[in-house]
Amino acid sequence: MEEEKKVKLYGRWGSTFYKRVELALKIKGIPYECVEEDLSNKSQLFLQYKLVQKKVPVLVHDGRPIVESLVILEYIDENWKGNPQLLPKDPFERAKVRFWGKFLHQQLLLSIGLVITKGGEEQERAMKVLFENLKMVEEGMQDLFLGGTPYINGENLGFLDIVMSSILSPHRAIEEAIGVKIIDPERNPVIFSWVTTLSDLPVVKETLPPHDMLVALVQFIRQKNLLQSPKVEA
Repeated sequence: MEEEKKVKLYGRWGSTFYKRVELALKIKGIPYECVEEDLSNKSQLFLQYKLVQKKVPVLVHDGRPIVESLVILEYIDENWKGNPQLLPKDPFERAKVRFWGKFLHQQLLLSIGLVITKGGEEQERAMKVLFENLKMVEEGMQDLFLGGTPYINGENLGFLDIVMSSILSPHRAIEEAIGVKIIDPERNPVIFSWVTTLSDLPVVKETLPPHDMLVALVQFIRQKNLLQSPKVEA
């Protein structure tokens, strides 16, 4: 009970970054309290931490805030060292996992975001970039799976599994919302198998937003961005 008071996670229900931290806490078996934070009307509890960037997620442990989702994942792994470990112990393997985690976090997620928020020719260009990024991930992941296991980290979910799950486990909701196929089993068999395996896990399902709510959120984000896009006159 005392430990529950020590760990708080501030975030928004539809945030990819928030959900990946929540998944890591569940995998590690760390008791925590979720605090839904409205960034347009920030609570005094949130503001008291005097963060440089008022963004979520924020993990508060023993009253001390940790920010940025990938940094938080590493903090969780280093502070709660019991199994399962999220990052490999070998420095070289850990460096590879960090590299691909950053690639997924920056390149892959950004390209999906552009596919969601752009229309017409801009969306077509964004789709080409997305497919190129997926191809790079497909080729890069093949030598990271250990002994044919369904998870990058071996028998247990690890750092890359968490990051990939947070980005692509909701892919069906994204595809329904925008009418575009993101991942295909023939084009990206490794990624498709990996994401399907992750999405079927009870611990992952517990952290995924409801499908209908996520579809509505993606549609809202898309419409909002399309309306704000500058019109080009002929």
